[in-house]
Amino acid sequence: MEKQYFISLYLDTRRAKDNGKYPVRLRLFTSAPRIQKFYSTVFDFSESEFKSIWETAKPRNEYKEVRRQMQAVVEKAEHTAENIVPFSFEAFEKKLYRKTGDGQNIFWHYNQVIEELKKNNQLGSASTYDLSLKSLKGFIEHTKGKAPETLLFSEVTATWLNGYEDYMLKHKKLSLTTVGFYLRALRTLFNRAIKAGDIDKAAYPFGSSAYRMPAVKRVKKSLNRVQLKQLFEAKPQTPAQQKAKDFWFFSYSCNGMNIKDIALLRYEDLHDNTFKFIRAKTARTSKENLTEVVVYLTDYAKSIIEKYGNPNQHPKQFVFSILGDSDTETAKRAKIQNFTRFINQNLKKLAIAQGITEDISTYWARHSFATNAIRQGASMEFVSEALSHSNMKTTKGYFAGFEDEAKKELMETLMNF
Repeated sequence: MEKQYFISLYLDTRRAKDNGKYPVRLRLFTSAPRIQKFYSTVFDFSESEFKSIWETAKPRNEYKEVRRQMQAVVEKAEHTAENIVPFSFEAFEKKLYRKTGDGQNIFWHYNQVIEELKKNNQLGSASTYDLSLKSLKGFIEHTKGKAPETLLFSEVTATWLNGYEDYMLKHKKLSLTTVGFYLRALRTLFNRAIKAGDIDKAAYPFGSSAYRMPAVKRVKKSLNRVQLKQLFEAKPQTPAQQKAKDFWFFSYSCNGMNIKDIALLRYEDLHDNTFKFIRAKTARTSKENLTEVVVYLTDYAKSIIEKYGNPNQHPKQFVFSILGDSDTETAKRAKIQNFTRFINQNLKKLAIAQGITEDISTYWARHSFATNAIRQGASMEFVSEALSHSNMKTTKGYFAGFEDEAKKELMETLMNF
């Protein structure tokens, strides 16, 4: 493969330093596209010194050591660049300026990813990596008796991971689901480090012949038609319960739309009997294949918009007063979390009073939509499109299966020749 970059040392004679000498820059040039950047070094020389030390084939004895140091700078830059495929200045700068050993340090990689996610306003994902990092540090402190400063990729073996799992289950009293949740972030970092050339594939501790990630069968979070009718007809005891119930069923009736997307809905998205939106969850991760979700507004959904919608119906205005345009991404995330918590807490009280379930949450609205749509004859493909899933496997995970009555009905009709 043809080299994409060229590296050299360059004496920047545009402006002399206080000592009368000029700074030496590391020059990085790419031909396609034609871009060059200069990076600082610790060296500064006069023009004659630079020629004697760097541009001559054989420098004098007193210059050999500094020549060796300069060559080391170029070799480090070359080594850094050759492991970046495809080459990018951003990746080069990140790897060039890190401390020796950072590439082997899992904690360093965690912090890099967290900062990247924060810059992209992916605050939920950043929080996931932060929780995973804190959990690993907690395990090490528990086993070694002191807070760790580093964790090398080479230290994380199948045995180490089994020890972490044991600590989470027996000491922290957490579930296998939580173990998998935190270790998926760590597994991603291993894959990133291998791709970046920081570690060898042989260091990968996950897989069938090493540590197996916990695969817990998902509990189906769906209400059947009888339960939905019971909850819909339930009489709320407080205005808060009424509002929670209204927004839960709004989510259910709008393709299982999650609360974040409801909060981000604007009047320009509404078109007569439908509205369109792109899921916030996939807006960044599926940029190359963004799909608009089309929702047909039922009379019930329209009534909720009329009941709770903003009086100011300017096209750019949020439909519901959950967020404000001046809110920062951090503030938006906090408000959405608070509103989701409000719905969950109050809907639980209403559901428990009806003897339905104490586990209900906004997440159940999405599963209930998927399951009841399929049970009533909708194809898996239709539901997958309505949920904006990229593959059918994800949609199948939302389906709680057919009820016994439906199975019995089907079996009886099989003999109706």
